[in-house]
Amino acid sequence: GPLKPEITITYIAVSAIFFNSGLSLKTEELTSALMHVKLHLFVQLFTLVFFPTAIWVFLQLLSITPINEWLLKGLQTVGCMPPPVSSAVILTKAVGGNEAAAIFNSAFGSFLGIVITPLLLLLFLGSSSSVPFTSIFSQLFMTVVVPLIIGQSVRRYSRDWLERRKPPFGAISSCVLLMIIYSTFCDTFANPNIDLDKFSLVVIVFIIFSIQMSFMFLTFLFSTRNNSTFTPADTVAIVFCSTHKSLTLGIPMLKIVFAGYEHLSLISVPLLIYHPAQILLGSLLVPTIKSWMVSRQK
Repeated sequence: GPLKPEITITYIAVSAIFFNSGLSLKTEELTSALMHVKLHLFVQLFTLVFFPTAIWVFLQLLSITPINEWLLKGLQTVGCMPPPVSSAVILTKAVGGNEAAAIFNSAFGSFLGIVITPLLLLLFLGSSSSVPFTSIFSQLFMTVVVPLIIGQSVRRYSRDWLERRKPPFGAISSCVLLMIIYSTFCDTFANPNIDLDKFSLVVIVFIIFSIQMSFMFLTFLFSTRNNSTFTPADTVAIVFCSTHKSLTLGIPMLKIVFAGYEHLSLISVPLLIYHPAQILLGSLLVPTIKSWMVSRQK
């Protein structure tokens, strides 16, 4: 069509999001959190090892149910995603938790995700046969890594101007992401063979909220046990960073790894649900977690 998504979405929009991320990411804020190795290991291992493995085991049980198999595969892709750069940090800040640790783990997780997420997707789901392995990584490198590095380089020389003018980085990323999501939905409903039943969709929404609640509770229990060295502020960062998943990195990555896949649209649906669900659930829990943290600190 006239929007030419094969160029504007695949290359320009994805590159724009990561150039914007590189431009807005305050590298100096991350250095203070760098030495908290135990916290970082906990978050990254939970997000990129335990989470996808637990989902895979859970899906073996769900595979005997009548739930749409492509939505179930979509749930597996959610498990493979890295933490987001924004929502976990915003919620940690709202509670008053360890914001520096949240920023570091979100940023570091995103960088790890560039390499690890495609490997996890290929391990658990395989790829479309038309896309060779080298092509996936070369496209990821050109549309994700290179724009991030350029963004960070530009920031280094224009930091004063950026601090003074405060460009609306969040709004720009949201607009570009909205364009990518719009394109994904167009692909979904332009496909005459799409078979998305209401039962599967409702069940998937319920499963997503259940997974989030269970994993938040699990990370909370682990980080507050007696022999744990984490402070209440650390626990807040751990709960949000370990259980949140990136839509900004996720949708572009799915479009690269599963390019030409006829079921790409259905595979994307759980991630499109998970992202607003994590923000909604996190926002509702902010007052409760805040009162717990204040009482523990006293």
